[in-house]
Amino acid sequence: MRNYDTLSEAINDLQIRGYTYDFNLAPDCIKCASLELEIHPEDFDVDETHRFEGMSSTDDNSVLYAISSKDGIKGLLVDAYGVYAENISEAMRKKLR
Repeated sequence: MRNYDTLSEAINDLQIRGYTYDFNLAPDCIKCASLELEIHPEDFDVDETHRFEGMSSTDDNSVLYAISSKDGIKGLLVDAYGVYAENISEAMRKKLR
């Protein structure tokens, strides 16, 4: 797994490597708005996880997930961690650990 200095560097490289869709976190799935698709925990794998800490504030912490679905759809999910992490189901929490 590669190491990145910034979130934007990681996103750019992963997009070049085929992670082209944007995913959003929902309580019990991830959603891809451009494909109007919901992908549940049993239908995707987390290929890579990269954490980034804000320089000036711990509130700026984020995590980037490179995700591939069982149908071959590859995309990225960016989420806060710590105090701003989303409320998600236990199945999603386990999948994104």
